[in-house]
This record gives sequence, C-alpha cells and structure tokens, in this order.
Amino acid sequence: MKKLFKWSAYGILIIFIGIFLFLAFSYKADIPVEALEEKYFTPESSYLEINDVKLHLRKRGKGPAIFLIHGSFASLHTWQDWENELSKSYTTISMDLPGHGLTGPTKAEDYTTDYYAKLIFDLADEFKIDTFYVAGNSMGGNVAWKMALQQPDRIKKLILVDAAGFWKMTSDSTSKATKRPFIFTILSNDAIGKVFSKITPYFLFKGNLQQVYGDKTKVKSETIDRYYELMLREGNREATLKRLRNSGTDLQDSIPFIKIPTLILWGARDAWIPVDHAHRFHQAIEHARLIIFDGAGHVPMEEIPDESVEAALSFLKE
Repeated sequence: MKKLFKWSAYGILIIFIGIFLFLAFSYKADIPVEALEEKYFTPESSYLEINDVKLHLRKRGKGPAIFLIHGSFASLHTWQDWENELSKSYTTISMDLPGHGLTGPTKAEDYTTDYYAKLIFDLADEFKIDTFYVAGNSMGGNVAWKMALQQPDRIKKLILVDAAGFWKMTSDSTSKATKRPFIFTILSNDAIGKVFSKITPYFLFKGNLQQVYGDKTKVKSETIDRYYELMLREGNREATLKRLRNSGTDLQDSIPFIKIPTLILWGARDAWIPVDHAHRFHQAIEHARLIIFDGAGHVPMEEIPDESVEAALSFLKE
C-alpha cells in the first residue's frame, strides 16, 4: 500500500510538473506593434485616424470602390490574392478591424459588428465614396450584410463569403440551431479567457487554421505565423475576449429584408459555419445567387483564391 501511495504521489507530481512546464513554455508576451509593422506593413499600407481608431488599411487600384471585410482572428492580409485581381478594375479597400491585425485595441473597446459597420461607413465618408460594393468573410460577412440593412442605398452589390449571423433556429422545420466553433465557446469562458490572454499556444492556432481549410495541406507556415503573431499584437488578445462576449445586435430575422443584389460564396467543407447556412442565406435573400466550392473550407479567398475571385468578378461586372 505504501508503494502504491508513493508511486501515485510521483505520478501526480509528474503531472503537475508537466502542466507547469507547458504553461511556462506557452506563455507569450505581447508583441509591440512596431515590431510587427516591419513584417506586415505592406507598401500599400497606411494608417488613418478615424473616430477613436488608428486604422490600418490598404487601398489599391482605380475604379469603383469595393470594401473587403475580414473575419474573426484574421486581418486585411486574408484578401491579398483577391486584391491582386480586383484592383485591376476596382479600388479595393481592406482594413484591420479594431482588435485585429496592426490596428489593435481602441479606447472605446467596442468590438461589435454594429460598430464595425458604422466604422466602415465612416471610412467611406472620409474617402468621399457615396456608393460602393462590399464583400465580407465570416464575421466580416455579418458586418457586410448589416451594412446592407442599415444603408441599402449606398451598397451596390453584396458578396457574402461563408458569412456569420445565421445561428439560431428558424421557423423552417429542416433548420436547426448551430453551435458556434469550439474555440469561440472555450474563449467565452472567463477562466480560460484569462489564461488565453497570457498563454497562447502556437499549436492551437495551427490546428484552428488547418480546421478552417478544406484541404489542410494548403495551409502555409507563413500564414499560420501571420495569424498567430498578429493575435499577439499588444492588446489584441484582450480585445478578442471582449468581442466574443459581445458580438453585437442579432439581426438574423431581418436578413430577408435585404434587397441588394447578393452573391453567396461558400466552401462545402466549412467546419466552422456549415454549408447549411449558405442555403439559409440563399433562401432568405430574394434573388441571391449561390455558389458552393466542393473542396474548400471556411476561407475560400485564401484557399482557392483564383476560383473564388473569378466568381466575384463575374458577379461584379454584370
């Protein structure tokens, strides 16, 4: 019995040592924005002081304006390949939303989709752009369709790429409420959230990025590094936790009131927002067009940029 107790004590000690070492090696300090600018501030990048935000944005090309809105945990870099093509005929405007990328946190600490929508309208006003196109992915898609509801006279066409916002059960008997991605659920826990703000394992981001691609072999190491390092930008982790606790007004029931020409693009292998949501948007928005990419996941503009931007260009030019 004494030997059993002794070995049990050793086992518990080893487990605690293992946990301590894991936490010690997983601790990550914030990265100063100046250090990140050296790597992620591109030749087309600029900062614009708007409202209480020092907004990192990228404006490229000439022609009608199209705003490109990224999703959760992402940055304006997610649209790089789309910008390369769209900027040949359009003025592309992408930005790091507050709490993301080089923009980072704000004094107001408002990271809701409602605030993001207002910010982009204010940005359009700053550039003296009356009407424009909008494309958004995931959370950015939620922002995009909210903009279409708030000021429909300013939005020429709407592109939703694996858009968020259709979570709760509908009156349609075939529709079911959908759980949010696991990472959103765990980070909404207060205790886990506090740990995340200081301890952010690289493998967690690698695993999540592989999950959002339909073909995880397409995930490049530099893409994982970018997502990870920009999350470690000073203040972004704390801003992320605040955003997940208050994402904004639920306007799902208003989606059928969208009358703007809409293109819905979706990856059939989306593990974060199932393709069923694409059909919900398609059914809810009158005269919307739906294209589903068989092998793609949650971020078609990154995973299959050529095919997805070709669909977007065809729609915009009609």
